[in-house]
Amino acid sequence: MPRYSQVLFDLDGTLIDSAPAILASYRDAFASTGHQPVIAIDAGIVGPPLLETLRMLAGTRDAAVIDALAAGFKASYDSSGYLRTAAYAGVDAMLRRLGAAGCTLSIATNKRLLPTRLILEHLGWSEHFAAVYALDLFEPRLPDKAAMIARLLQDRGIDRADAVYVGDRGEDGESADANQLPFIAATWGYGSLEAGEMAPHWRAVASPAALADEILGEA
Repeated sequence: MPRYSQVLFDLDGTLIDSAPAILASYRDAFASTGHQPVIAIDAGIVGPPLLETLRMLAGTRDAAVIDALAAGFKASYDSSGYLRTAAYAGVDAMLRRLGAAGCTLSIATNKRLLPTRLILEHLGWSEHFAAVYALDLFEPRLPDKAAMIARLLQDRGIDRADAVYVGDRGEDGESADANQLPFIAATWGYGSLEAGEMAPHWRAVASPAALADEILGEA
């Protein structure tokens, strides 16, 4: 039997390298609206929800500015930008191995639901996941990742003793903690946690194969 029969995954920086596509669409959004970002559009901004990132990049909370930038981003990313997304090496084999071992897999991501589903379909992964949750899956929109994980656990009737959350950022670990879930940090992504950022009770793995070993109790 697997150590964890229910595996909840973050998406960006954990399963997929979405940085090139996301950064290109942020640049398109600023170019199309004539606004200038106040900080660099680089891989360090990838991970938080869209509106939060746009406020940070634009240096303003002005609703008209943020709405225009969001529209520009979505027009770029949802039409063709998402196609530049790549799976990290070894992730496809890891997902197949976990599924074959009887694990039920789910997604809990800050990414909007539409591009999440487009990317899963593009990579041929839709069949791997029993549930795909995003902040905008519900109305009103869920406030944060911790609330989203809580809703997923509740909706799917998942026993916390059977579950684990896998991500690449401190927010992911904190969201797991808020739901009394163990957390495994994927250190191959752009949100990789440094040793000093790891809580003592979190675990880190360096490859998708090592992650599968940890989840299946073969590490």
